[in-house]
Amino acid sequence: MRKFFLCIGPFALAMLFSAVAAFGQNAQGSAENGHKIFLKNGCYSCHGYDGHGGVGPKLAPKPIAAAAFIAYVRHPAPGGMPTYSAKVMSDAELTDVLAYLRSIPEPPAVKDIPLLNQ
Repeated sequence: MRKFFLCIGPFALAMLFSAVAAFGQNAQGSAENGHKIFLKNGCYSCHGYDGHGGVGPKLAPKPIAAAAFIAYVRHPAPGGMPTYSAKVMSDAELTDVLAYLRSIPEPPAVKDIPLLNQ
């Protein structure tokens, strides 16, 4: 079994690095389409409609890099979110979701909310 992982490990790293090259920080995407995909695939149920978190972690307004985002969605931590294969959401669709998350503005500062300053 150990030999199997020693053989597969370098291949897996090569695949990850190729994904990083293909979906680097400059990957754009459509925020409008990303919002539709975010809702269609139920991401909002854990991460909130605006990506500010809930049961799942906060994703917006400053999400992680595209390659890390795609890699995590494909292979999440055990016991966390479900795995989304490329058949469910393609890399292009995940790039659109990331564009949507990047388009979400910062919430207002507490000092700028009158009701909280009474």
